Amino acid sequence: MKNIPNVITITRILGTVVLLFIIPFSELFFIIYILCGISDVLDGMIARKMNLVSKKGQILDSIADFLMVILLLLVFVLNLNLPLWGVYWLVSIAVIRLTSLGVGFMRYRQLASLHTYANKLTGAALFCFPFLYVGLGLYTTTILLCFIASISAIEELIINAVSKKLWRDIKSIFSL
Repeated sequence: MKNIPNVITITRILGTVVLLFIIPFSELFFIIYILCGISDVLDGMIARKMNLVSKKGQILDSIADFLMVILLLLVFVLNLNLPLWGVYWLVSIAVIRLTSLGVGFMRYRQLASLHTYANKLTGAALFCFPFLYVGLGLYTTTILLCFIASISAIEELIINAVSKKLWRDIKSIFSL
């Protein structure tokens, strides 16, 4: 019973990998994509509701989130004609995120991926990417998502640089 949230997270990881082999924006793609999104909400909700929150679960969730972002970026970048400025912006965000992970690792001797409100908003915005792309177009969606992701990446870097201890569930920089 205590492994249910982690099993859900592992299922999300497997579903994310399956998305690599499915035609982007197809019906099957959207079905699996939505199931992955639902599982992302469910694992944490069940863990909190059943008092099963664990460090292992938090780390597994961060790995699942990271994998989903990387694999979906790969799928979307390879299948969409992303403007060059969008590619540069994405690379800049990735550099900030990797720097934040490096700073966190040097300070805490472990991966320091945080669950801030800005990171949750970024995750929700990234999850909505295919739907926003269909509704708003590539340019507007790229600007919106990159803007949100930039703010959360910078916030996480600052928190990891100045926080005295690793606090994975910190809500925002204003909680310091």
